[in-house]
Amino acid sequence: MSDAERVQKVLAAAGLGSRRQSEALIAAGRVTVNGRTARLGDRADPAVDVLTVDGVRVQTDPTLVHYLLNKPLGVITTMHDPQGRPTVADYITMPPRVFPVGRLDADTEGLLVLTNDGPLAQRLTHPRHHVPKTYVAKLRGAVRRQAVRALTDGIELDDGIAVATAVRTLATARDETLLQVVVTEGRNRMVRRMLGAVGLTLERLARVQLGPLALGDMGQGRVRPLTSREVHELYEAVKLGDPDTDAPAVPVGDEDDTQ
Repeated sequence: MSDAERVQKVLAAAGLGSRRQSEALIAAGRVTVNGRTARLGDRADPAVDVLTVDGVRVQTDPTLVHYLLNKPLGVITTMHDPQGRPTVADYITMPPRVFPVGRLDADTEGLLVLTNDGPLAQRLTHPRHHVPKTYVAKLRGAVRRQAVRALTDGIELDDGIAVATAVRTLATARDETLLQVVVTEGRNRMVRRMLGAVGLTLERLARVQLGPLALGDMGQGRVRPLTSREVHELYEAVKLGDPDTDAPAVPVGDEDDTQ
């Protein structure tokens, strides 16, 4: 293992804290390398070996990339469009090839993750992991309490009951309301259909958070790599552990189209 490094150095590079903090994790028996509890002085090759902290895999593979895009309006969530419309591929031009995690329709803007990390993408889109997706909706007029209650109680859609896990009014004006809606399911245009079902007129919809990952103040069309800490937090959110002991998630294709 010519590329092997001290385990604490690998953990620190992956955003798990300083080397001293990483040493404390090792000393406490919270770190494994290839399924074996690590000890101070152990070494690991970040490109080959599998490290976990508290059972959650640490992303050390240099071939895996993770990007955050603030998808603009009118952009199609696909890497190729036969009709020649703008796609998210226009914003990620550097290798390696990546793919979007779930979808946002052309009229929905906001947070979109693009990656070549298959296990993470599968788990983020699989309904069994209940990863919360937070949207901000700009609505025409006021929102009555009955509408909010109906969204959290459950709305009967043509493909079953849809429930918002949280709904909160962010701002109100005489002729518009900003409403925050959190869902954990992934169905085609679900948030739009839920709002329409309770009589609300949607003017604009943006996804602003996916699990622990927040869009923040990124402008439309901006893209940036995720930090090591952000990647690890996503791994924690979907309980992605050691691949030798962790059951693989089942791919779900485009079921995460929740707009």
